[in-house]
Amino acid sequence: MCTSKYTPALSYLFQDVFLMIRRQKTTIFTDAKESTTVYELKRIVEGILKRAPEEQRLFKDDQLLEDCKTLGDCGFTNQTARPQAPGTVGLAFRIGDEMFEQLQLEAFSSPPELPDVMKPQDSGSTANEQAVQ
Repeated sequence: MCTSKYTPALSYLFQDVFLMIRRQKTTIFTDAKESTTVYELKRIVEGILKRAPEEQRLFKDDQLLEDCKTLGDCGFTNQTARPQAPGTVGLAFRIGDEMFEQLQLEAFSSPPELPDVMKPQDSGSTANEQAVQ
């Protein structure tokens, strides 16, 4: 049995949390309330990836999240899951009757190097600002 310290009657007090749900090379950015349950988050994933909540497992730091816990219970708050630094949730799908795939998050690719014209200048003057002699 799962219990939550949050009560639905007070849900208007809860702040938004911003999440990055990741599975292999797929990343979903979404927001929810601290009072949103893990099961409700699975319903959001279902709407995007067309996989039923029963076919999903969600993780935080390799720890399986219980369906009845709220995001706040799981440690996702407006302080730990902000727009500029969203909380990461791992996603694994069922691959058989009783088996789920292993949690796998691919590293993000590195952006290409900036072209020279976009790099910051070393000195305070540029070619256009040099004095004419």
